[in-house]
Amino acid sequence: MQTIGLIGGMSWESSVTYYQVINQIIKQELGGLHSAKCILYSVDFHQIEQCQASGDWDKSAEILSDAALKLQNAGADFIVICTNTMHKVATNIQANITIPIIHIAKATTLALKNKQLNKIALLGTKYTMEQDFYKKIIIDNGIDVIIPEKDEREIINNIIFDELCLGSINLKSKNILLNMIDKLAFAGAQGIILGCTEIGLLIDQSDTQFPLFDTTLIHASYAAYYALGIESYKKL
Repeated sequence: MQTIGLIGGMSWESSVTYYQVINQIIKQELGGLHSAKCILYSVDFHQIEQCQASGDWDKSAEILSDAALKLQNAGADFIVICTNTMHKVATNIQANITIPIIHIAKATTLALKNKQLNKIALLGTKYTMEQDFYKKIIIDNGIDVIIPEKDEREIINNIIFDELCLGSINLKSKNILLNMIDKLAFAGAQGIILGCTEIGLLIDQSDTQFPLFDTTLIHASYAAYYALGIESYKKL
């Protein structure tokens, strides 16, 4: 079993899910008292969010590269960045380490291709929805990506940062997101990417018949199978 290096804390609410899912899969695959070999470096999300808001992506890349290097030096065999948005600087981080980064959008794309989808909707922070660093990976694999309207993107972003990252689960916000999902389905989306690691704390597949792709669950699952040397794409 390989050792997983987790860069967490963005937010710590969703980092808990990563740890839980990874260990559940290790136990499922190996049985008995087996658990994952992993090292967690949890950053101060306040610093990262300030970098996001000010557009100082270079500074955020420095912070996360330092975390990744420390994980590598501590014995991690590969890195999992436990957030969607900060994969914007994944290339910068990779340039500072020699072990691989398991990219969340690439893992999610494999899950979409397994379902043979060709048009998907993306929910996430405004950075993830509006910028190309995430969508391009999916689009380059022949899958069209649509996003909510601008005012709806602001609403989603506020729900993420003002509620979910603070551990607040609001029924009104849940209904807002479910209504958006219905609207995106009407617009032709064949499924919805929950492209923020916190959104899965608010809604899950039991809330709708429309296919959801929770990137937290996908990414954590991929990491666990990768650590075991199992072809992850067959399990997503």
